[in-house]
Amino acid sequence: MNDASSKAVVRLADAAVWLGGREVWSDANVEINEGSFVVVLGPNGAGKTTLLRLILGLESLDRGIAEVFGQQPHRGNRRVGYVPQRQTLQPELAVRGTDLVGLGVDGHHWGIPFFREAQKKKRTLVEDAINAVEAGSYADRQVGLLSGGEQQRLILAQALIARPRLLLLDEPLSNLDLRNQAAVVQFVARLAHDEGITVVLVAHDVNPLLPHLDQVAYIAKGKFATGKPDEIITTERLSDLYKAPVEIVEDSRGRIFVVGLEEESAHPH
Repeated sequence: MNDASSKAVVRLADAAVWLGGREVWSDANVEINEGSFVVVLGPNGAGKTTLLRLILGLESLDRGIAEVFGQQPHRGNRRVGYVPQRQTLQPELAVRGTDLVGLGVDGHHWGIPFFREAQKKKRTLVEDAINAVEAGSYADRQVGLLSGGEQQRLILAQALIARPRLLLLDEPLSNLDLRNQAAVVQFVARLAHDEGITVVLVAHDVNPLLPHLDQVAYIAKGKFATGKPDEIITTERLSDLYKAPVEIVEDSRGRIFVVGLEEESAHPH
């Protein structure tokens, strides 16, 4: 974690969200500091994506306080970048990687930049974003023909093109092989720790992330537990959160797993 002098980029105080007449979570007290790398964990349906939507201004609190950069969350905040849950791009998608990344500049409105200076600025932004994710060797290829890891890097570049100070990633590691997972995690950690971009990443498996994390926000049974990984991912803390006996086990490769939940399959966390 950053020191106490760091600014809270995201703050929730006694926060609660209801959707469709059902309480998603409540009594959430969370502070995410500038330049932190934070993972959001929890079972399916716990409200992980709802947290991201709240930060984006797409959901509202039913109780409590939510602040992003000291203000109420609102749509279109240019300081916030977002990568939604990834869907594999179709092979026949005849769009180059550079065009996909360029949508991060002007994909929100019709037309193209006609003025020469605007075109030059866009090209520079696209090139900088592609270089940042080390995708230059395939950025001119058709995105539908790229591997999942290559596509994910270009999607990250699209989110980074506006130079956000807060980056929200919803399960960016799903459907990636271990090599590409490691590459994405290392890149995102570098954004947080070297460039001071606050990263909030939703995941099902914490193991690829553990060496790089500052903070864990674990959501289960409508409640939050937040803190350093070794404070939250423990038998005692998760048993209290789930209100059921839970055990953290470690395999021979050092991966940790949550087991002992009858209502869920054992899942790697």
